[in-house]
Amino acid sequence: MSEVEDRIALQDVMLRYAAGVDDRDMALYRSCFADDLVVVGMAHEPVHGADAWVTFVEGALERYGSTQHMLGPQLAFIDGDEASTRNDVQALHVMKDAPDTIFTLWATYRTDMRRIDGVWKIVRHELVSRATHTLN
Repeated sequence: MSEVEDRIALQDVMLRYAAGVDDRDMALYRSCFADDLVVVGMAHEPVHGADAWVTFVEGALERYGSTQHMLGPQLAFIDGDEASTRNDVQALHVMKDAPDTIFTLWATYRTDMRRIDGVWKIVRHELVSRATHTLN
């Protein structure tokens, strides 16, 4: 792949990530991750393994009705089959038990990816929270 093709493919991973969560398409969401995934900053402790992470997210989503994860432009550093990316995110969460309440998160995703069998996969994903707000 050319550098431009790699950059588009890296962006597509994060777009599938957001679409998978917002559409509750866990198969699409799971396709973003390497089996040996590590997630930091979203649970009390790091979560190890893609299947464990997807299970965690499914449980977390039970609190919410609809969600929308809006990603800013991606900054990517590519070194062969390894890449590090940075995406700002604004995530809106409608509370299931209080549909007039919206929880908003502003954060940065710091994500490491590896090309596995020709496909970019997330191997480490970190949430750096910037701010939150609940609107009633």
